[in-house]
Amino acid sequence: MTLTAPAGKAAARRRPSAARRAWRTVSPYAYLAPFFTLFAAFGLFPLLYTAFVSLYRVELQTPGDMEWRGFGNYAALFTDEFFWISLRNTFTIGVLSTVPQLVMALGLAHLLNYRLRGRTFFRTAMLLPYATSVAAATLVFAQLFGRDFGLVNYALGLVGIDPVDWQTNTVASQIAVSTIVIWRWTGYNALIYLAGMQSIPSELYEAAEMDGASRWRQFFHVTLPGLRPTIVFTAVVSTIGATQLFGEPLLFEGSVSGGISHQYQTLGLYMYEQGWGFFHLGRAAAIAWVMFLLILVLVGVNALIVRRRSRKEAGR
Repeated sequence: MTLTAPAGKAAARRRPSAARRAWRTVSPYAYLAPFFTLFAAFGLFPLLYTAFVSLYRVELQTPGDMEWRGFGNYAALFTDEFFWISLRNTFTIGVLSTVPQLVMALGLAHLLNYRLRGRTFFRTAMLLPYATSVAAATLVFAQLFGRDFGLVNYALGLVGIDPVDWQTNTVASQIAVSTIVIWRWTGYNALIYLAGMQSIPSELYEAAEMDGASRWRQFFHVTLPGLRPTIVFTAVVSTIGATQLFGEPLLFEGSVSGGISHQYQTLGLYMYEQGWGFFHLGRAAAIAWVMFLLILVLVGVNALIVRRRSRKEAGR
């Protein structure tokens, strides 16, 4: 009796109470509750309310006067030539900015992955364009691409090329806007690639070097396969950013129309023009939902491609 009683008391002391067991069950949800509360207030509710407004005719001057239109706002979009122009411009500028940006970021990350002098300085300098505000960067580039006194046309003149009107020519203006995006985001993506490269096991490079693989062969057969998830991530994020592009084309000339002929008006500018230029809040909400669905489609297609490629590699 004298031996078992203390053991029984110790077991009783170790047994958690019902309140403590209940708290252990509920506490994870309590810790996550602030996030979900903020997400519901500032993420989910605006998304659903935008879908609700897109089904009505709503003017900015009288937001309380709502007239049911159903899918009329969406039908009006698909018959508006400027919607298709902005959609095409969004795609073109997205390709012109995303592809060179990621290729350059990959090359810079590969260089920074070597043991260079001043690596910390270069890595910090890579983030400076990303830290620069879009307004400051765009205003500077607008001066650089000026037709009469811009440095870009001055440099072209040195090699015998006539001045280019970067703000009225369709192709030139889209290249100029894409250049701003490339300058701002290349360093950011390069650091992401650099982090991915440093997570690749060094044993793989040592084995490839023992097999006589050159630096280029190591890059294509070791680095790129190891970076595939990172490349997919940056491609998806860059695609989403290109679809939502707004600040650079807006400030490049200071007009929501995206140039005289809407030559670089993106979906973001078109939405702003409809909502705050023409005061059609219902149509602007419909544009926002079209952009949201477009992003979902692009991300879904990307995920499907990645899944199929993973299955093929697993079946080898």
